[in-house]
Amino acid sequence: MKEPIISVRNLVSKYGEETILEDISVDIFPQEITVILGGSGCGKTTLIKNILKLCEPHSGSVKIFGKEVTNMDEAEFNRILEKIGMVFQNGALLNSINIFENISIPLEQHTDLPEELMGKIIRVKLNLVNLGKAEYLLPAELSGGMKKRAALARAIALDPVILICDEPSAGLDPLTSAALDDLILKLKTLLKMTILIVSHELASIHRIADKIIFIDKRKVLFSGTLKEAKSSTVPELATFFRVGKFE
Repeated sequence: MKEPIISVRNLVSKYGEETILEDISVDIFPQEITVILGGSGCGKTTLIKNILKLCEPHSGSVKIFGKEVTNMDEAEFNRILEKIGMVFQNGALLNSINIFENISIPLEQHTDLPEELMGKIIRVKLNLVNLGKAEYLLPAELSGGMKKRAALARAIALDPVILICDEPSAGLDPLTSAALDDLILKLKTLLKMTILIVSHELASIHRIADKIIFIDKRKVLFSGTLKEAKSSTVPELATFFRVGKFE
């Protein structure tokens, strides 16, 4: 049995007095694509925020690479973060600088590499996401799909072990979404990454998911393979795979 690369146990997360996640336990395994599913407001993004220490859990355990991170100091956790790439739902590119400069940010923050070598790394990453000719364009000059790919290039700048994506296909047309899925699969294979994705795009899930985690009413109601998810008797999950939306 493979050891999980991320392990969450009995996690409780609250905003003020309101409980958002209750007794969450999930494992994310190496070099798999795990998709977190659930209706709006169910706590999918909150789970990601707890893993990344963007919010502190009320109680419970989060281990990354076998190390408990909930009580880590900032310096120690920053060393963990250097091995994690993040793609935000809106891409989170800085509009005032070009794509090359956007992708240079993690390299400048976390390495002491000479400028020439950083430039070579940035161009390799841009070519990996098929944006080799866009390095001097501003984000406003890119299409929606190109912005997502640029955000991916920045997320993989440091060759992360783990890639986390929040709704990567949101707002994209079906063809662009399919191309982005193909790119994610390519990056998983080439860079041997573990990928954790928040999504509710049914076609995308069918293309890329190895495992599914389904959250509803603050709890994990299902965790298993895509094949198992498609035959699940959990009513909300069964409805999603039948009609493509949660009811």
